[in-house]
Amino acid sequence: IYYFNLDQNYKNDQKREKWSHEMSLDTILDHVDGDLENSIARLMDLMRIQSISTDSKYSDECISAAEWLVDDLMSIGFNAEIRETPGHPMVMAKGGEGGIHTLFYGHYDVQPIDPIELWENHPFEPKLEETKNGPVIRGRGASDDKGQLMTFIEACRAFKDVTGSLPNKISIFFEGEEESGSPSLVPYMKKHVDELKADIALICDTGMVEKDTPSIVTMLRGMVSQEITIKGPNKDLHSGMYGGPSINPIRVLTKALGAMHDENGRVTLEGFYNGVTELPEQIIQQWNDLSFDENSFLSEVGLKIPAGENDRTVLEQIWSRPTAEINGIWGGYTGEGFKTVLPSEAHAKVSFRLVGKQNPEKIQSAFTKHIQSYLPKDCTLEYKLHGSSMASNMAIDNPSFEIARNALSSEWKNPGVYVGCGGSIPIAGHFQSIVGLETMLIGFAQDDDSIHSPNEKYDIRSFHKGIRSWVRILHALA
Repeated sequence: IYYFNLDQNYKNDQKREKWSHEMSLDTILDHVDGDLENSIARLMDLMRIQSISTDSKYSDECISAAEWLVDDLMSIGFNAEIRETPGHPMVMAKGGEGGIHTLFYGHYDVQPIDPIELWENHPFEPKLEETKNGPVIRGRGASDDKGQLMTFIEACRAFKDVTGSLPNKISIFFEGEEESGSPSLVPYMKKHVDELKADIALICDTGMVEKDTPSIVTMLRGMVSQEITIKGPNKDLHSGMYGGPSINPIRVLTKALGAMHDENGRVTLEGFYNGVTELPEQIIQQWNDLSFDENSFLSEVGLKIPAGENDRTVLEQIWSRPTAEINGIWGGYTGEGFKTVLPSEAHAKVSFRLVGKQNPEKIQSAFTKHIQSYLPKDCTLEYKLHGSSMASNMAIDNPSFEIARNALSSEWKNPGVYVGCGGSIPIAGHFQSIVGLETMLIGFAQDDDSIHSPNEKYDIRSFHKGIRSWVRILHALA
């Protein structure tokens, strides 16, 4: 009888604890709903700060954004401070205790606003607008990354407001140079490795694969970006006097760049596909089961025919295949009117998206060798590397991944899925290689958010349910 009663009391305690746990979650989610108007107002305040990191005349604005975040984090129980770097400052914060120690990363800097004439409103005067798909907040940084960053802060605020404390041990790491190549990031991380250690890293700088399907990114493409200059004659020449016998650097450049792809869309650089692995069949099947429409995806930007490797689906081309792209090309006279000039120089910016175990240094070397193979004796080649990073692949056998996926599935219409991402987010790889952390990339952006473009926006639904999603994830991890 004694052991029977003891067992019953233990079971009753478990039931009470589970009931209390669930009630606490519901109360916090209700608070998020009731405080949404204030959450939006706080986001708009942050968006008004013109934190363009790539332009030095906005340096003070970047500092202002960092200071704003420190003040806001301190107001909800974090010990937060600005950390100086040779460039824009970092923001570091710590708070809470117990549970799975999470390190959350985001960036407060934003892209330039050019071309300004294409904006319907001033980029740094955010507006709430009604659209056919629901209300949005429009302005620079709405989606990338201030709106996403604030979903996590607002989730922490909800815990603090309702329970008086943060749900678990949380570290915050914000940078202000993500949109300008993160020159200070790696040196800072190497210097502060111990401070950045945690059980799992979280990043909210990605999107959802479908409007009602939450996504955890487990594959990120790496990047090599390079600028080249081909030089010919020692000055610009008159085409009537020198056209024919004089080598034209633009002709050399376009021929070399045009030969980077074959008729099937494959990249022709020597050894380019070394380190590229095939997807497991079950992942391909999972992607095929998504309601992704290749035709709609391209038609939204005025295209019809996929231009990548013709034996791969569009999702494979975006998420799991490497690319070579010409991002800019110039030379000669490009002003108004016409000038019959043979240019002395031709220039191009070229980038490569990498997957699997592709080696950035070998890709850079292969590209240089390719260009040199088209170089006449009268021409010289100069090149400048703008940055490189390997691809990142996350170990989803870490229990936190499934905990987060289940939490997301409870908030959205469809179950959460593991997906790839066509972009490059080097910080995820740095967390792995420098700190030894696995990273969960969970974002709520939509494909039509126009990040890096005029009229950037963030759906209020993404912002609202993003906050609720982080509440569920932190609650589960706690």
